[in-house]
Amino acid sequence: MNAPVSLNAQQMGSLPSKDQSLKAVPSRPPLQLVTTQGQVHIHTSSYRGSFSVVMSEALRSAGLGSKVLISQFLKGGVNQGPNGSINLCGRLEWLRPDIEKCLTEKEFEKSLSLERKVEEKAIQEIWEVCKTRLKEKKLDKIVLDEVGLAITLGFIEENDLISMINNRPSSTDIILTGPSIPPQVIEMADQITELR
Repeated sequence: MNAPVSLNAQQMGSLPSKDQSLKAVPSRPPLQLVTTQGQVHIHTSSYRGSFSVVMSEALRSAGLGSKVLISQFLKGGVNQGPNGSINLCGRLEWLRPDIEKCLTEKEFEKSLSLERKVEEKAIQEIWEVCKTRLKEKKLDKIVLDEVGLAITLGFIEENDLISMINNRPSSTDIILTGPSIPPQVIEMADQITELR
């Protein structure tokens, strides 16, 4: 246990007064707020299955006040489309194309030309919503689920994705998920998570 310290008048006189201690501090420039720098995150695997990790991260961000958009390009069956998005946590918007089923590479090979045109139009509508939301500069985070596979299947142009990443607001995070992420896009990533 420490004993209380007592100072005599001479010792007290050697301590700086409140006014002296304030004057002794050198002046500093005022603090400036630093703008956040968005990052490009890639969650990839050889199979389709990295979305659950990304979904929990997106929900957490939205719950903490960030504005988040999730776009699942190859998942259908719920009749969403650009006007049927679902809002979660008040700040998370979830989009899927207005197609009848979830698309796979095998089903795509069997796809009839008329069916393919419907799917392509529905996916392009979602892609345009993503680009518009980024231009509005109201998003903190955007998740592009299976965007690499959508590129491989010919629904989205690789150069269009690269342009989107390069021209996004500097504070917006972009998360890309799924297999088949193009090598040029991988080079742009700040963080890559590979599921095995």
